[in-house]
Amino acid sequence: MLKGRVVLAIEVGSVVEGVVTGITNFGAFVELPEGKTGLIHISEVADVYVNDVHDFLKERDSVKVKVLTVDDRGKIGLSIKALQDKPAVPAQPVAAPARPPRAPRDMRRTAASRQMGSPSFEDKLSRFLKDSDERLTDLRRKTDSKRGGRGSRRG
Repeated sequence: MLKGRVVLAIEVGSVVEGVVTGITNFGAFVELPEGKTGLIHISEVADVYVNDVHDFLKERDSVKVKVLTVDDRGKIGLSIKALQDKPAVPAQPVAAPARPPRAPRDMRRTAASRQMGSPSFEDKLSRFLKDSDERLTDLRRKTDSKRGGRGSRRG
């Protein structure tokens, strides 16, 4: 024993067996040997997404867990996921690109439109202002007649 610290028999990295004593929305509590209790966080229950711990564990289930953490206050972090065999990921061959990378799509369009003599910025701006002015004029006509503006006075 070290001065001022209690050395736990349950160490980080060890694999122990325990019994599920309680299930919450964030994980499951497991009673370990020597009367210790640890928590399997919901993210450590399975390799797949776990929406509800009840779908994977039930109270009084016997589980084999790996000890992930033991903090100074005695909290023990456990994992079932760490013990599951992970499927071997096949190594993907690194292939050299067959041709040089292409410019982004919008850059290609810009270059192509310049070659075909597309309208300049000033032409586009002029067209935008004209369209905008026409739309505003139409809007004013429609709203003035509804508000009793120009020409609709009675009298």
